[in-house]
Amino acid sequence: MKIALVHDYLVQYGGAEGVLQAFREVYPEAPIYTLIHDRESVHGLFDDARIHTSFLQRIPGVRRAHRIFPLLMPGAIEEFDLSGYDVVLSDSASFAKGVLTGPDTLHISYIHTPMRYAWDDCQKYTEDFGFPRMIRRIVPFFMNPLRLWDRASADRPDLILANSGFVARRIRKYYGREARVIPPPVDTRRFHVSDTRGDYFLMVGRLIAYKRFDIAVEAFTRLGIPLKIAGRGPELKRLKKMAGPNIEFLGRVPDGELSRHYAECRAFIFPQEEDFGIVAMEALASGRPVIAYRGGDIEERIEEGVSGMFFDEQTPEAVMEAVSRFDDSGFDPERIREKAIPFDKEVFMTTIREYVGTALADKRMTDSGRQITDNG
Repeated sequence: MKIALVHDYLVQYGGAEGVLQAFREVYPEAPIYTLIHDRESVHGLFDDARIHTSFLQRIPGVRRAHRIFPLLMPGAIEEFDLSGYDVVLSDSASFAKGVLTGPDTLHISYIHTPMRYAWDDCQKYTEDFGFPRMIRRIVPFFMNPLRLWDRASADRPDLILANSGFVARRIRKYYGREARVIPPPVDTRRFHVSDTRGDYFLMVGRLIAYKRFDIAVEAFTRLGIPLKIAGRGPELKRLKKMAGPNIEFLGRVPDGELSRHYAECRAFIFPQEEDFGIVAMEALASGRPVIAYRGGDIEERIEEGVSGMFFDEQTPEAVMEAVSRFDDSGFDPERIREKAIPFDKEVFMTTIREYVGTALADKRMTDSGRQITDNG
């Protein structure tokens, strides 16, 4: 079986790149096709892969400002020649699902979310990522053609996978297609339960506006309770200005140190709406309860009173109220960790391997049957 992997762009490291890493472990010989590659931003994690980039790679400054080129990306993703592959496995939050494949190639697309800035509030997206004012003004004028391309490109994969039930419902609404849910991988072996408990709460992730670190920073500053934040991003300067002396910004934390922070925190704070909250699952793998906003996929993952608790509004006051009534003595760390084990990376890799193998066998059987019928 000759297989190719397709990814939107390798210019940051997050949950989507974790999925791509797991795909590569299943198919280590598969090349990666991606719009743009910035090896430093992904910490050189794909240096052992054969990586094919699009013409966008040659545009000066594109690796830092890729978000201002969405109108060029449909054409760029369509330029890849994938005709020699039995299987194309794409993982996509925007453009990768739109690659062109021939009738003999099986295209399976693992969709993290329908393109958010096409189907959600595009103005909020441009504000969240700090687009220049002129760009924000013209964005609405090119959203319609981008939506049309996105909807049409969603018909190209033969099969669609979704990372959560929440995303499967979005796929059904915007693309009119059914998706099988296979949750993304969590490397539960990296995390452990600890008998040591610190006095701090924890947040982890890229510091970008939609993740709502701001309401947690304001809440904890007003409460005066220690909060550690691991991660980097464009919101860092603003968040530091808001933060009191009880807020500690850790920056990028090595894996071993990060697992200790997870294991020893009182609870993990999760104020955003996510398609799949991998960092929340990492907290569960560490035996720590999650205090989460009741929105997105997290409602499928957290059992109130067993593995965490919810608040219902994305406001500092709602976070403060939830933290004030939190009692960590009521949670069993080992029972919490059990909730994360079904999402282990090995489970994900086995599921993907079996799914792709079965899907390819089914396609070959169907194609063979059609050929017999045509020749008959």
